[in-house]
Amino acid sequence: MALAIFDLDETLIGGDCASLWSEEMVRLGWVDGDSFLQRDHQLMALYAEGKLAMEDYMAFSLSPLVGRTEEEVAFVVAPYVEDVIEPILYSDATRCLATHRMAGDRILLISASAHFLVSAIAARLGIDDVLAIDLEQQHGHYSGRTQGVLTYREGKVSRLHAWLREQGESLAGAYFYSDSRNDLPLLQVVDHPHVVNPDPVLRQHAEHAGWPILSWR
Repeated sequence: MALAIFDLDETLIGGDCASLWSEEMVRLGWVDGDSFLQRDHQLMALYAEGKLAMEDYMAFSLSPLVGRTEEEVAFVVAPYVEDVIEPILYSDATRCLATHRMAGDRILLISASAHFLVSAIAARLGIDDVLAIDLEQQHGHYSGRTQGVLTYREGKVSRLHAWLREQGESLAGAYFYSDSRNDLPLLQVVDHPHVVNPDPVLRQHAEHAGWPILSWR
Protein backbone atom coordinates (compact mmCIF):
# COMPACT_ATOMS: atom_id res chain seq x y z
CA MET A 1 0.00 0.00 0.00
CA ALA A 2 1.36 3.42 -0.98
CA LEU A 3 0.28 6.98 -0.38
CA ALA A 4 -1.59 8.68 -3.24
CA ILE A 5 -1.53 12.45 -2.72
CA PHE A 6 -3.69 14.82 -4.74
CA ASP A 7 -3.81 18.56 -5.13
CA LEU A 8 -7.37 19.86 -5.47
CA ASP A 9 -7.76 23.03 -7.53
CA GLU A 10 -7.30 22.56 -11.29
CA THR A 11 -6.21 18.98 -10.55
CA LEU A 12 -9.28 17.11 -9.32
CA ILE A 13 -11.63 19.91 -10.33
CA GLY A 14 -11.69 22.22 -13.34
CA GLY A 15 -11.52 25.40 -11.32
CA ASP A 16 -10.29 26.96 -8.09
CA CYS A 17 -12.53 26.31 -5.10
CA ALA A 18 -11.39 29.47 -3.30
CA SER A 19 -12.22 31.79 -6.21
CA LEU A 20 -15.51 30.01 -6.78
CA TRP A 21 -16.23 30.44 -3.08
CA SER A 22 -15.58 34.17 -3.46
CA GLU A 23 -18.28 34.22 -6.13
CA GLU A 24 -20.55 32.29 -3.77
CA MET A 25 -20.01 34.86 -1.02
CA VAL A 26 -21.09 37.55 -3.49
CA ARG A 27 -24.28 35.60 -4.19
CA LEU A 28 -24.85 35.26 -0.46
CA GLY A 29 -24.50 39.02 -0.02
CA TRP A 30 -21.51 38.63 2.33
CA VAL A 31 -19.30 40.96 0.26
CA ASP A 32 -19.51 43.78 -2.27
CA GLY A 33 -19.32 41.94 -5.56
CA ASP A 34 -17.34 44.06 -8.01
CA SER A 35 -14.47 45.18 -5.78
CA PHE A 36 -14.14 41.83 -4.00
CA LEU A 37 -14.01 39.76 -7.19
CA GLN A 38 -11.63 42.20 -8.85
CA ARG A 39 -9.19 41.78 -5.94
CA ASP A 40 -9.66 38.02 -6.01
CA HIS A 41 -8.74 37.93 -9.69
CA GLN A 42 -5.65 40.07 -9.07
CA LEU A 43 -4.40 37.78 -6.32
CA MET A 44 -5.14 34.59 -8.25
CA ALA A 45 -3.15 35.95 -11.20
CA LEU A 46 -0.18 36.27 -8.86
CA TYR A 47 -0.76 32.67 -7.74
CA ALA A 48 -0.66 31.48 -11.36
CA GLU A 49 2.67 33.27 -11.79
CA GLY A 50 4.10 31.73 -8.61
CA LYS A 51 4.34 35.19 -7.00
CA LEU A 52 1.51 35.12 -4.46
CA ALA A 53 2.10 35.60 -0.76
CA MET A 54 -0.55 33.20 0.51
CA GLU A 55 -0.86 35.18 3.74
CA ASP A 56 -2.16 38.10 1.67
CA TYR A 57 -4.76 36.00 -0.10
CA MET A 58 -6.00 34.38 3.10
CA ALA A 59 -6.30 37.71 4.93
CA PHE A 60 -8.38 39.00 2.03
CA SER A 61 -10.55 35.93 1.45
CA LEU A 62 -11.28 35.27 5.12
CA SER A 63 -12.44 38.80 5.93
CA PRO A 64 -16.13 38.00 5.15
CA LEU A 65 -16.01 35.11 7.66
CA VAL A 66 -15.02 37.23 10.65
CA GLY A 67 -17.58 36.75 13.41
CA ARG A 68 -19.35 33.85 11.69
CA THR A 69 -19.58 30.45 13.31
CA GLU A 70 -18.26 27.21 11.85
CA GLU A 71 -21.83 25.90 11.69
CA GLU A 72 -23.10 28.98 9.85
CA VAL A 73 -20.41 28.64 7.21
CA ALA A 74 -20.80 24.87 6.88
CA PHE A 75 -24.54 25.35 6.27
CA VAL A 76 -23.88 27.29 3.05
CA VAL A 77 -20.77 25.36 2.00
CA ALA A 78 -22.72 22.10 1.62
CA PRO A 79 -25.00 23.32 -1.22
CA TYR A 80 -22.04 25.20 -2.75
CA VAL A 81 -20.11 21.93 -3.05
CA GLU A 82 -23.13 20.16 -4.54
CA ASP A 83 -24.13 22.90 -6.98
CA VAL A 84 -20.78 24.43 -7.95
CA ILE A 85 -18.00 21.91 -7.31
CA GLU A 86 -19.52 18.55 -8.22
CA PRO A 87 -20.27 19.56 -11.83
CA ILE A 88 -16.61 20.47 -12.43
CA LEU A 89 -15.02 17.30 -11.05
CA TYR A 90 -12.80 15.77 -13.70
CA SER A 91 -14.07 12.34 -14.68
CA ASP A 92 -10.46 11.28 -15.27
CA ALA A 93 -9.69 12.31 -11.70
CA THR A 94 -12.46 10.17 -10.25
CA ARG A 95 -11.19 7.22 -12.27
CA CYS A 96 -7.67 7.80 -10.96
CA LEU A 97 -8.96 7.91 -7.39
CA ALA A 98 -10.81 4.64 -7.99
CA THR A 99 -7.66 3.01 -9.36
CA HIS A 100 -5.68 3.93 -6.26
CA ARG A 101 -8.46 2.70 -4.01
CA MET A 102 -8.52 -0.64 -5.83
CA ALA A 103 -4.76 -0.88 -5.31
CA GLY A 104 -5.27 -0.37 -1.58
CA ASP A 105 -3.45 2.97 -1.53
CA ARG A 106 -4.18 5.56 1.13
CA ILE A 107 -5.48 8.78 -0.41
CA LEU A 108 -4.53 12.20 0.94
CA LEU A 109 -5.89 15.50 -0.34
CA ILE A 110 -3.53 18.44 0.23
CA SER A 111 -4.54 21.92 -0.82
CA ALA A 112 -3.61 25.58 -0.38
CA SER A 113 -7.29 26.43 0.17
CA ALA A 114 -9.13 26.81 3.46
CA HIS A 115 -9.81 23.62 5.37
CA PHE A 116 -13.56 24.17 5.60
CA LEU A 117 -13.78 24.12 1.80
CA VAL A 118 -11.31 21.31 1.15
CA SER A 119 -12.74 18.98 3.78
CA ALA A 120 -16.29 19.45 2.46
CA ILE A 121 -15.15 18.61 -1.08
CA ALA A 122 -13.08 15.68 0.18
CA ALA A 123 -16.14 14.26 1.94
CA ARG A 124 -18.02 14.28 -1.40
CA LEU A 125 -15.11 12.36 -2.93
CA GLY A 126 -14.94 9.85 -0.09
CA ILE A 127 -11.50 11.06 0.99
CA ASP A 128 -10.89 10.95 4.73
CA ASP A 129 -7.39 12.41 4.95
CA VAL A 130 -7.05 16.15 4.32
CA LEU A 131 -4.34 18.75 4.80
CA ALA A 132 -5.37 22.34 4.10
CA ILE A 133 -5.05 25.81 5.55
CA ASP A 134 -6.38 25.81 9.10
CA LEU A 135 -8.37 28.75 10.42
CA GLU A 136 -8.31 30.32 13.83
CA GLN A 137 -11.50 30.53 15.85
CA GLN A 138 -12.12 32.68 18.90
CA HIS A 139 -15.09 32.04 21.17
CA GLY A 140 -16.66 29.80 18.52
CA HIS A 141 -16.32 32.31 15.68
CA TYR A 142 -13.86 32.65 12.82
CA SER A 143 -11.32 35.40 13.51
CA GLY A 144 -10.24 35.92 9.91
CA ARG A 145 -6.77 34.59 10.68
CA THR A 146 -5.04 31.34 9.80
CA GLN A 147 -3.15 29.14 12.21
CA GLY A 148 -0.15 26.89 11.84
CA VAL A 149 1.94 26.33 8.74
CA LEU A 150 0.10 27.15 5.52
CA THR A 151 -0.18 24.27 3.04
CA TYR A 152 1.41 26.28 0.24
CA ARG A 153 4.62 25.60 -1.66
CA GLU A 154 7.29 24.43 0.87
CA GLY A 155 4.59 24.54 3.54
CA LYS A 156 2.91 21.56 1.90
CA VAL A 157 6.09 19.56 2.36
CA SER A 158 6.54 20.47 6.02
CA ARG A 159 2.87 19.82 6.82
CA LEU A 160 3.05 16.51 4.98
CA HIS A 161 6.14 15.38 6.91
CA ALA A 162 4.42 16.27 10.20
CA TRP A 163 1.35 14.28 9.13
CA LEU A 164 3.52 11.30 8.15
CA ARG A 165 5.07 11.26 11.63
CA GLU A 166 1.67 11.48 13.30
CA GLN A 167 0.20 8.71 11.14
CA GLY A 168 3.21 6.40 11.11
CA GLU A 169 3.28 6.62 7.31
CA SER A 170 6.15 7.12 4.88
CA LEU A 171 6.68 8.51 1.39
CA ALA A 172 8.02 5.20 0.09
CA GLY A 173 6.34 4.60 -3.26
CA ALA A 174 4.17 7.73 -2.89
CA TYR A 175 2.33 9.42 -5.77
CA PHE A 176 1.51 13.10 -6.08
CA TYR A 177 -0.74 14.71 -8.69
CA SER A 178 -0.73 18.48 -9.28
CA ASP A 179 -1.22 21.13 -11.96
CA SER A 180 0.85 23.97 -10.49
CA ARG A 181 4.43 25.18 -10.42
CA ASN A 182 3.74 26.08 -6.79
CA ASP A 183 3.75 22.35 -6.00
CA LEU A 184 7.22 21.65 -7.36
CA PRO A 185 8.66 21.31 -3.82
CA LEU A 186 6.29 18.41 -3.10
CA LEU A 187 6.49 16.86 -6.55
CA GLN A 188 10.24 16.61 -6.11
CA VAL A 189 10.09 14.54 -2.90
CA VAL A 190 7.74 11.74 -4.02
CA ASP A 191 8.69 8.63 -5.95
CA HIS A 192 5.91 9.02 -8.53
CA PRO A 193 5.23 12.66 -9.45
CA HIS A 194 2.45 13.21 -11.99
CA VAL A 195 1.50 16.57 -13.48
CA VAL A 196 -2.09 17.21 -14.50
CA ASN A 197 -3.00 19.88 -17.07
CA PRO A 198 0.23 21.64 -16.01
CA ASP A 199 0.97 25.33 -16.26
CA PRO A 200 3.81 26.20 -18.68
CA VAL A 201 6.55 26.27 -16.03
CA LEU A 202 5.49 22.93 -14.56
CA ARG A 203 5.15 21.37 -18.01
CA GLN A 204 8.67 22.39 -18.94
CA HIS A 205 10.02 20.97 -15.68
CA ALA A 206 8.06 17.73 -16.12
CA GLU A 207 9.29 17.28 -19.68
CA HIS A 208 12.91 17.78 -18.57
CA ALA A 209 12.49 15.40 -15.60
CA GLY A 210 10.55 12.80 -17.59
CA TRP A 211 7.51 12.96 -15.34
CA PRO A 212 4.15 11.69 -16.65
CA ILE A 213 2.00 14.53 -18.01
CA LEU A 214 -1.74 13.87 -17.77
CA SER A 215 -4.57 15.65 -19.55
CA TRP A 216 -7.71 15.37 -17.41
CA ARG A 217 -11.13 16.49 -18.56
